[in-house]
Amino acid sequence: MPAAENIAGMGVRAKGRDPIRVFICGETYRYSLTFFMRDNEFEFIRGLVYERSRISLGPDKRELVSARLGKRLRATNLDSVGDYCRLLQSDNADEELAHLIDVISTNHTFFFREEAHFDFLRDVAAPEMAARARAEHWAQFRVWSAACSSGEEPYSIAMTLADCLPQWPWEIAATDISHRILAKAQAGIYREEPVGKLPPATIKACFQRGFGPQEGNYRVRSELRGRVHFHQLNLLEGEPPFREPFQVIFCRNVMIYFDRPTQEELVDRLTRRLVPGGYLFVGHAESLTNLRHGLKLIRPAIYQRPTGA
Repeated sequence: MPAAENIAGMGVRAKGRDPIRVFICGETYRYSLTFFMRDNEFEFIRGLVYERSRISLGPDKRELVSARLGKRLRATNLDSVGDYCRLLQSDNADEELAHLIDVISTNHTFFFREEAHFDFLRDVAAPEMAARARAEHWAQFRVWSAACSSGEEPYSIAMTLADCLPQWPWEIAATDISHRILAKAQAGIYREEPVGKLPPATIKACFQRGFGPQEGNYRVRSELRGRVHFHQLNLLEGEPPFREPFQVIFCRNVMIYFDRPTQEELVDRLTRRLVPGGYLFVGHAESLTNLRHGLKLIRPAIYQRPTGA
């Protein structure tokens, strides 16, 4: 595929804000344009994103920000990043601010990502908590998927618990900062490609296959969807809407977007939501090694709140 910067040399011109298609030797190449962004515009955007979400966008994220902003400029029919910044400073900016956080947030995930966590949940955490349930007066096993994205993580948790806790009631709270991605998660509908990577027995037990207009789609079965409760939530604002603590919290591949003080604040907030002896799962690319916290490392990316804490 030709590099985007070489398109101009081919005599190709883009019209307006639309992505362009280039025909070369019978092949079609599609390019999504990024927009020129001045230094002060980037500083304004990164400051606003940090203020609203605590996501820290370093200078190395400038091209990513430009590409993500392109979606919003096309949606708002604006011609420049400067125009978009002025929109964000207007009196009616709240709705667009939510859209901005949506496009900046990274939502890539897949079923049973970092599978060792689900093995630990099935083989260690769930049996251990079930054994403690009567003495602790726990009515059910509670798990929080704290950055659930498009739903693959909480539904993977649900599939695991349905298999290993048939006798003990359980429920999953699933939260994300993005309204858009939560709507997709709540629908529980996925294309055949990601679902098809699961074992056939899991697909049969946990999904309904679409027919007719829904051909190629799979929907998580209602008995699993009914155990997952979705909420829009900024993890660093106010208190989560949960009365009872959790035996397990998944908060994976989130802290990599935060600076160190924000990481420590988040870990403290999550720790306070765990039962003593409860487990926190973070992403394998993340570590609490250089952070102040009161958790014990159990396995890579798995931490436990001490039972006396």
